[in-house]
Amino acid sequence: MKKFIFFTGLLSSLTLAIVGFSSFKIDKVDGFHLGEDEVINYHVPTEDETEGFEVATKVPYVGKTYIGFRQAVAYKESRGKSKLVNPYGYMGKYQFGKSTLRAVGVYDFENFLNNVSIQDKAFKALVAKNKWILRKEIEAYSGRVINGVEITESGIVAAAHLSGAGSVKKYLKSNGRNGFKDGFGTSLRSYIKKFASYDISHIKADKNAKVKMN
Repeated sequence: MKKFIFFTGLLSSLTLAIVGFSSFKIDKVDGFHLGEDEVINYHVPTEDETEGFEVATKVPYVGKTYIGFRQAVAYKESRGKSKLVNPYGYMGKYQFGKSTLRAVGVYDFENFLNNVSIQDKAFKALVAKNKWILRKEIEAYSGRVINGVEITESGIVAAAHLSGAGSVKKYLKSNGRNGFKDGFGTSLRSYIKKFASYDISHIKADKNAKVKMN
């Protein structure tokens, strides 16, 4: 009797489960359903495919290292788009002007736009050159507070990337009274603040820093 009751209950449970599953309707949404023989293929859009669209990009967190500094500047300047040329003629992911590129030994601008490695080398060379030009200011002003912002080596170098070393010297010597804004209204002070306290100490100051073409 007990076995009969047990198997009767088990049979009833299975019947209810089968009926329940058979009445469940599966909705398929076009583009989001895989067939039995289908495989997911992920596609990352190229720069050409995303050109003209504002794409939200997350910068990988690499801390306050030189690589972090380099990536942060690239994101601020161009959202990391290596082939971008802005209305003022500044180019690449770091937005170099032609005169600045010549100063670090780059003369083939088309090749520069199509070669991310050269852009990274140009950025490193410019950091080294600006560290040499501003070596006295880095030593004298680091740790001081101007216009509510602490002055650091990386902040000074980033500001020089925005406005040129001469403008940074004027800003510091005037205690922040002689400011600067680029064509888009970006201030020198904002760069000193945004790019403060990155460790770029291993990049040696070099008056004659140039890009080495391989």
